[in-house]
Amino acid sequence: MGAIFRREVNSYFTSPIGYIYLAAFYACAGLFFGLTALQYGSTDLSTVFSMLFFVLMVLIPILTMRTLSEDKKNKTDQCLLTAPISLASLVLGKFFAAFLIYCMGVAITVVYAVVLSAFSQLEWMLIIGNVVGLVLVGSAYIAVGIFVSSLTENQVVSAVVSFVIMVALYLINAIAAVIPVDIIQKILRSLSFSERYNPFTYGVFDFSNALFFISAAVIFIYLTIRVLEKRRWA
Repeated sequence: MGAIFRREVNSYFTSPIGYIYLAAFYACAGLFFGLTALQYGSTDLSTVFSMLFFVLMVLIPILTMRTLSEDKKNKTDQCLLTAPISLASLVLGKFFAAFLIYCMGVAITVVYAVVLSAFSQLEWMLIIGNVVGLVLVGSAYIAVGIFVSSLTENQVVSAVVSFVIMVALYLINAIAAVIPVDIIQKILRSLSFSERYNPFTYGVFDFSNALFFISAAVIFIYLTIRVLEKRRWA
């Protein structure tokens, strides 16, 4: 897994993808920070985190679109599938590489918080809750993106489908609201990414919500392994 991880991390910076992702994330974060905290002289970063939640649904598909689809397009996937490594190590290596790049983007929010703390007292539990929430929801979305990437050799298709799925996962709560059956509403709301993410924005660390995002990531990683396993023996 270590070799795959290092190879993938290097590939993000030998191609434009890593630079595009980080530049876009930093630009959006800086814009939101400037229009809220700096413009109004506020130490409240909740708006910045809320807006970044929507931004990551656009940027993560870009980050993950090439993880497996590029290998399939270039026919190098057969080399990986027949290499003396487990499919779990292959997928996890790619997942953790994308997750590292993602966290490099999220880290800028911590920098903003440290800067503001030099001028005023911050509610650090609120900051930590938002950062942890972004990291957890990001891990689940990355797993979704890698799964979709394993299904196609077209990177654009991978990005678009990943985006649609991520938006759908976010809108489950809205869909549940128009369904008259209570039990279905409860089930759908329990699967809503926005419903699970919101407590983190208030600095409330709910272990069940953290477990939900971790479980979602594990499920999609498992599905990706199954897709590759089927291709290996096809």
